Amino acid sequence: MPPPPPPLLGGVAPAPAATAPSFLHLPLHTRLRAAAPRAAATASVRASHSHEDDAFLLRRAADVADRSAGLTSPHPNFGCVIVRPQRDTDSAVEPLVVGEGFLYAEGTPCAELLAAREAGEHARGATAYLNLEPGDCYGDSTAVGSLVQAGITRVVVGLRHPLKHLRGKAIKALRSEGIQVDVVGEDLQNKFFEEALMSCLTVNAPLLYRTAFHVPFSVLKYAMTADGKIAASSGHASWISGKASRGRVFELRGRSDAVIVGGNTVRFDDPRLTARHVKGHVPVRIVLSQSLNLPEEANLWNVNDAYTIVATQRGARRDFQKKLAMKGVEVVEFDMLNPRDVMSYCYDRGYLSVLWECGGTLAASAISASVIHKVCAFVAPKIIGGSDAPTPVGELGMSQMTQAINFIDVSYEQIDRDMLMSGFIQPIPDLSPVIPSMDEIPSVDPEVSPYETNIISFYKTWDTFGAFSNFSPYPIHMPDENGEYFTWPTVEHYYQAHKFVGVDNPQARTIVQDIKLAKSPEEAARIGRTRQKEFPELVRTDWEATKVDVMYRAIKCKFSTYPSLTNMLLSTAGSVLVESSPHDLFWGGGREGEGLNYLGRLLMQLRSEIRGTFPSNVEERDAA
Repeated sequence: MPPPPPPLLGGVAPAPAATAPSFLHLPLHTRLRAAAPRAAATASVRASHSHEDDAFLLRRAADVADRSAGLTSPHPNFGCVIVRPQRDTDSAVEPLVVGEGFLYAEGTPCAELLAAREAGEHARGATAYLNLEPGDCYGDSTAVGSLVQAGITRVVVGLRHPLKHLRGKAIKALRSEGIQVDVVGEDLQNKFFEEALMSCLTVNAPLLYRTAFHVPFSVLKYAMTADGKIAASSGHASWISGKASRGRVFELRGRSDAVIVGGNTVRFDDPRLTARHVKGHVPVRIVLSQSLNLPEEANLWNVNDAYTIVATQRGARRDFQKKLAMKGVEVVEFDMLNPRDVMSYCYDRGYLSVLWECGGTLAASAISASVIHKVCAFVAPKIIGGSDAPTPVGELGMSQMTQAINFIDVSYEQIDRDMLMSGFIQPIPDLSPVIPSMDEIPSVDPEVSPYETNIISFYKTWDTFGAFSNFSPYPIHMPDENGEYFTWPTVEHYYQAHKFVGVDNPQARTIVQDIKLAKSPEEAARIGRTRQKEFPELVRTDWEATKVDVMYRAIKCKFSTYPSLTNMLLSTAGSVLVESSPHDLFWGGGREGEGLNYLGRLLMQLRSEIRGTFPSNVEERDAA
């Protein structure tokens, strides 16, 4: 059996029999007025499945999807709201929300499954609202299987999936099961859906920008005085904004894969750049410094708080690079250090969202390179003056006001005494016009690989071959520390826990339990890696010699449990498999191919074993 799902949204479970109905089962207008007063005030709930209702509930699905932000490493945001018609005392029919769910993280139960579990029998004959087309269609516990088994008869989809290898597959699968599927912009086209479509676009803006431009979604954040200064003439900048605004910045960091600053920020401010006071995901910290003229001691060099990467020009201060490496800081050299190449590197690492907290010079360079997509400006009611005091954005080469960059979809929010002004400077890509027809979506032939290249890379679970990742949502039934069979949520859970299995120490056993209970593979990996670094004496003494065998047992169980994975693996025959993690030099391929790629090697070994042959020809032997 799969592991239990995370707690229900808001901690609200369906009421037991013979009790008063829970908040979840109140009429839609009552429930949403309490949960979101501003949205409910503008909603018009009339006949079942009217356009107003559909648009309103689709916005609700986008709001639900946004609840996952900051809980773990950012990922596509999926939300599901299940609704069925109910007659009120006046014999009118109105929608009734019976289930909600959102994706907690890659590798955890999908939003549709959580919503269906919450709805129970009320899901039969109901409508499901999805802000984004699901990515995984195969298996009972995936989105499509969950909706079919729950008895859903209609699905409303805000956006088709932007990734070409996933776009349209779930919609086609649902329709093949006899479920009516209505897609905004295709089956549903009128004024009511304009705001609903924007909500769906906004909640998954990081994925859409990444797909369209091949760089992560980048947000420039700064705090300035009312006269447009980010520091005094002396460089002193603490604190411009108030405590409430700083709390909002922590939330922005928690939504990001990485936070970027320049060398001046490190020298003058010595920041920590952690998501303090916010539980959950901690972003990577990236410092851009061309000369590497950085202090010997800095808060960012403490990698116990968060991981740090320093990006610099090739050959800069090799002696200082070695000192940083000894502290656990990763140094990445570029032939020419510039924002565009750094963002391409972050794209290769699988990042979806990056927060820039840099000074004006670097901000101007990033804007000029067209890698900044949104701006969040915190304006404090202060004046500091000074002709030499720095401003948020340096020279952009504009001489006319007509050249100014205009914000799109601007919003204003008062945060205590400060004002947060935010807006996009590049429109959110709507990829729907380039949707291929159903006939153009290829199916995986287990005998013939449709891919031209002889090298197949995988890393994130949303990649074409993302199911090969240890973080993909495929539970495995394997022995635990007591030798008893246990359903591990992912291969990563099993692997991280076995670093400490068999160690006769209560603390080691506690670590194993913490990993087993981790809600996502990202959390399991974070616990395992952190504890391994903090308490090396608790790691089993034979770990280096046995970790490859531990991994191989886990992936063999995974592929033997799920036939669709076996077919996918066999379809790669003749190709080299590379786990393209740029920073894992043992299991991954490394940034420039310097990694050992042991995960790819094990998958190729398993592929040969499944085919019943050993590598005999040159191609297979080289691959293995």
